[in-house]
Amino acid sequence: MKLIRFGEASKEKPGILIGDKRYDVSSIVSDYNEAFFEGNGLESLEVALKNNPTLPEVDASVRLGSPVARPSKIICIGLNYVDHCKETNAPIPVEPIIFFKSTTALCGPNDDVIIPKNSNKTDWEIELVFIIGKKASYVEEAEAMDYVAGYCLHNDYSERAFQLELGGQWCKGKGCDTFAPLGPFMATKDEIADVDNLSMWLTVNGIKYQNSNTSNLVFKIPFLVHYLSQFMTLLPGDIISTGTPPGVGLGIKPDPIYLKAGDVVELGMEGLGTSKQVAVAYSK
Repeated sequence: MKLIRFGEASKEKPGILIGDKRYDVSSIVSDYNEAFFEGNGLESLEVALKNNPTLPEVDASVRLGSPVARPSKIICIGLNYVDHCKETNAPIPVEPIIFFKSTTALCGPNDDVIIPKNSNKTDWEIELVFIIGKKASYVEEAEAMDYVAGYCLHNDYSERAFQLELGGQWCKGKGCDTFAPLGPFMATKDEIADVDNLSMWLTVNGIKYQNSNTSNLVFKIPFLVHYLSQFMTLLPGDIISTGTPPGVGLGIKPDPIYLKAGDVVELGMEGLGTSKQVAVAYSK
């Protein structure tokens, strides 16, 4: 299944994507949130869809929100592609680098990205996200995929000055409003044949900057589930973003490139669709 949420921001309804058509399933489930995943919602929804073949269609012009409702946490893995480490002059991590994005950064896949107040180094990062499907604590790596509900496309926007120049605390540059556009949909595991071999790309104003494949991840999803669950309980609906490949604005030589108002960022990943954000200046 491909799960979507649609409608006005903060008032989204749950839906599904079948082919290129969107359908409203709000008569079956209330939302794609912690309670949904915790209560075996994916299995129940699949059964309900087989018994309710007629669903209201959603017009393609309706806004898409994040396919997952605001989770308990958004966990990100830093420097998880070898070539990205090299372009930023960082050593390849021996263990995963972990940081958090604020849940208020979460937004729809095609919403505007707001360049924060006092920002002059807003950057892009295409990433593969996986969604936790059930409570996970001290999980063995061999069993880790049992805890994964599905996958999404994510743009881990970052303000590099906030991240690197104001005390070296990454969360400062990662959690700004609109800095976590997710979607267009969440694909359940059965939709993706090989999550370790997905091509991905990102362009700014039509120029391709990122072009890679999930095969280049340093730490794969099973290990990340296992590793993270040693330090915190992962709850159903939690979002884990696996890191970005080379081609971020910070790494461009000789002069880094950052977003300005009017820039158009487009990105896509094999099996997970595409998204588009237009950069706009902060205004009160």
